[in-house]
Amino acid sequence: MTAMSTAAANGPTVATVILWIGVAIIIGGVLAVIVSSWFRLLSHRADAAAMAQYRKLAEEAVANQQELRDQLAELTEKVQAVEQLMREVG
Repeated sequence: MTAMSTAAANGPTVATVILWIGVAIIIGGVLAVIVSSWFRLLSHRADAAAMAQYRKLAEEAVANQQELRDQLAELTEKVQAVEQLMREVG
């Protein structure tokens, strides 16, 4: 018993200190990976939301462009009708 009480009185051994340092490094590494993964997930979510907005904007642009093409076709028909009328008159 005296050997055990002497070891306890001397404090932690080198092996114990190395073990606890190793455990602390492993826990720190795991926490770093978790935090890094969390921020990467948040970044991907933000990117996905932005891409959804870009898709919606692109769909609106295509719809507007089609509407403009239809209006341009109507105007072209009207101009051709006016040109035809001017040829007939003049």
